[in-house]
Amino acid sequence: MVKNDPYAALRIKEFNIFLLLRFALVFGWSMQFVVIEWQVYSMTNDKLSLALIGLCEFLPAFFLAPFAGHIVDKKEKRNLFAVCITLFSLISFGLFWLTSSKIEAAWETNSIVYGIYSLVFFGGVLRAFFGPTIFSLIALLVPKKIYPNAATWSSSTWKGASVFGALCGGFLIAWIGVHYTLGIIFLLVMVALALVFQIAKKPIINKDSSESVKESLKAGLSFVFNDKVILGALTLDMIAVLFGGAVAIFTVFAKDILDAGPEGLGILNAALSSGSIITMLATTYIPITKDTGKKLLISIFGFGISMIIFGASKLMWLSVLTLFFAGVFDGISMVVRQTILQLKTPDHMRGRVGAVNSMFVGSSNELGAVESGVAARIFGAPLAVMLGGTATLIIVGIIGIKNRPLRELDLRKDINAHEEENV
Repeated sequence: MVKNDPYAALRIKEFNIFLLLRFALVFGWSMQFVVIEWQVYSMTNDKLSLALIGLCEFLPAFFLAPFAGHIVDKKEKRNLFAVCITLFSLISFGLFWLTSSKIEAAWETNSIVYGIYSLVFFGGVLRAFFGPTIFSLIALLVPKKIYPNAATWSSSTWKGASVFGALCGGFLIAWIGVHYTLGIIFLLVMVALALVFQIAKKPIINKDSSESVKESLKAGLSFVFNDKVILGALTLDMIAVLFGGAVAIFTVFAKDILDAGPEGLGILNAALSSGSIITMLATTYIPITKDTGKKLLISIFGFGISMIIFGASKLMWLSVLTLFFAGVFDGISMVVRQTILQLKTPDHMRGRVGAVNSMFVGSSNELGAVESGVAARIFGAPLAVMLGGTATLIIVGIIGIKNRPLRELDLRKDINAHEEENV
């Protein structure tokens, strides 16, 4: 039966193309994140500069997300995805140009830093559209009965690209420098742009032209906030990233605490992501459907514990090990969240729900970077991470007690319901 087939989604040609181009994009984006963080911190030697990078991307990604969701639901998804990738290629080329020897010789350091901040800001604008577009497109590539399998493979691809992107970003900085590493990122984005046109145009599900922007946005927000399971899952993931995550200040740990250099920065990022991808690949064979809510709560709790230990560690091997287990717990929560959203979201609202998901989870990465940078400057990086992990544990406990529908969630019922629709 299809539900027992771990490769069900991979038997669809367009979904494979989608995974390949998503890998290229995320690989490049992950490298770019590491390179920018390293470059700006090296130029400023100021922890607050890391917070400003997160803020520049958070503001447009968060505030434009609801409007982006409305646009995504009204537009054809393949071409919209192509437009987003094209604009992202311009940002990548801009960063490549800003780090050239010619610009470094002619411009002052502050001017280059402000230029990087500006491009990061425009990247945040694109992030508002990328999330809901990808979320909507996946549902048009595979049948509903294999949404859980598709969500797992898509999330695994995202994490896999993060693993190698972060790892390669750190090593390439040491081997060929920041400028040429950004040139490789630009080429990866161009590969993704070529691949997107191998996917056929998709039908527009929401054709209600009479619905105003205000009504559209209200409908999307109301759907999410009235569903306790979806709202609880998004809140948990947001809290874990916002308070428990410390990716934005890995540079501080690699450079100042663990004395590991850019290679160590890549290893720290890769350790977190590798734990996630191994777990997600395992769920293609052992689906996380029974007692799903309890497993989600336990995974976020385990993530918080892992980050507390990481913050206290001054040994490279212990830091890498704890980040690996943090990634394992994060992988479980990501698969559960994506499956919940795919199964419970109506087709005509996928763009708007995907946008709310971006506001909760995607933007919390940037806001988490702001929180981490500010906290690291006030308390020091180790204590900031430990306090964030502790806050995560407290909030998980509160949500676990208060949100009964999420605590008792069992996804087997929803999967069986979708299978019956196709009988």
